[in-house]
Amino acid sequence: MTLAPLLLTGGPAAGKSSTALALAATTVRTAFINVDDIRQLVKNGGAAPWDGPEGTAQQQLGVRNAANLATNFLAAGINVTIADVVNSTTLALYRELLPSLRVIRLALGLEEAGRRATQRPVFLTDVEFDELHHQQAASLKVDHELPVAGLSREAQVEAARRLWIA
Repeated sequence: MTLAPLLLTGGPAAGKSSTALALAATTVRTAFINVDDIRQLVKNGGAAPWDGPEGTAQQQLGVRNAANLATNFLAAGINVTIADVVNSTTLALYRELLPSLRVIRLALGLEEAGRRATQRPVFLTDVEFDELHHQQAASLKVDHELPVAGLSREAQVEAARRLWIA
């Protein structure tokens, strides 16, 4: 049985990638798409989402590329988990390209996100980290919001799994 494609979003250090990867690793025939990795394929001339019109264009290209990969996997009967920080524009694009998409926002306060960030490599400036966090705190139309503060990695994965397969 193929599940709806799953997009995990949330601010930096909320656990999007690790949760989506763990779900893919423990769910039969499931691929994991880390949209940061897709955006990093541009080796010369890459622009971050906040780098003006070019950054916006490349951010949307990343969404389209992720959706194309997801569509190909789904057509082959392979489930899909996606990790990406979205805004209202990119979320609308995901929903247009993947109509059955299920979206879960991993909700985490800035202080706890900062604490978690100290436990892994961070590639953002403090200003970028804060801005991305605040973008995610804004009201996005997601299917589920999952508060993750205080959850172990295993509990976070299982809570996301329950919301995905419900």
